Amino acid sequence: MSNLERKLTAGEFVVTAEMPVIDGGGHAEVLRQLEPMRAVVDAFNATDNPSAHAHVSSLAVSLALKQAGVEPIMQLACRDRNRIALEAELMGATMHGIENVSCMTGDDVTAGNEPEAKRVFDLDSLQLLALTQVLENGRYLSGRAIEHAPHFFAGAVENPGAPPYEYRIRRAAKKAQAGARFLQLQICYRPEQLARFMRVAHETGVSARVAMIPSICILRTVAGMRFVATRVPGIDVPPATLARIEQAADPEHECFELAYELAVHALEQPGVRGLHFISFRTDAGIAKLCARLGIAPRSERQANGYSAPVAV
Repeated sequence: MSNLERKLTAGEFVVTAEMPVIDGGGHAEVLRQLEPMRAVVDAFNATDNPSAHAHVSSLAVSLALKQAGVEPIMQLACRDRNRIALEAELMGATMHGIENVSCMTGDDVTAGNEPEAKRVFDLDSLQLLALTQVLENGRYLSGRAIEHAPHFFAGAVENPGAPPYEYRIRRAAKKAQAGARFLQLQICYRPEQLARFMRVAHETGVSARVAMIPSICILRTVAGMRFVATRVPGIDVPPATLARIEQAADPEHECFELAYELAVHALEQPGVRGLHFISFRTDAGIAKLCARLGIAPRSERQANGYSAPVAV
């Protein structure tokens, strides 16, 4: 059982974070990117060619994270692989003790810088979640037996701030039914949309079946805010929020304040089981934000047990 599975099963609050994409540099680059976050994060997402841009593979980064002594969450996108490749990737991960898997369909190739690439999409995220269950039951999709059946702690993603809004809760419920144990929610710059999503998830019992982990993005520049607002699929940044950063005397400080406010709001929602941080900063922005939110370092949380974060 992975540490992430143990904590969420026990009802503990978790902190996950997205590793920056790796484009070479070997293990030294992984360690450099990891170090500012290591003390506070329970598990790190190894991304799988996000926004349809090629990078070092999620399996390779996951292996490097394990070798660095931290726990990976291997993202796996259906865009680039057929079912045979997905089965092989999952079995390859479990061979090395990687159990946390985030199953996603993946952005279309038109979102990236190689739009001529062929789409695969043999399976979608729901079917990929179901595939993890099939493998755990000791069979490949072909029906061939697996002598040593693997174990996965499978999760997925959902976007609380993208229309059609009613469909998002239904899809979250379908992902739970397909085997998702946690959902990392897309960045949401409209707090009222996250509140509505979490309220309905709580009322319908979805958040009792699958751990909800909203994402908080820590930016530092006006250019970064504009990039998220205009180039990242599925994220709606209100014009007033963009103007707030553009007009700030200190955009880096204002970006941090915005992230703090969104994190406080997320923690107030029923059914939230943790926070997922995405940071494009090279300093210890995640650790700094966790400290301000009252989230203790990982070692203290492990020693003292779960305690709800308190914003100060």
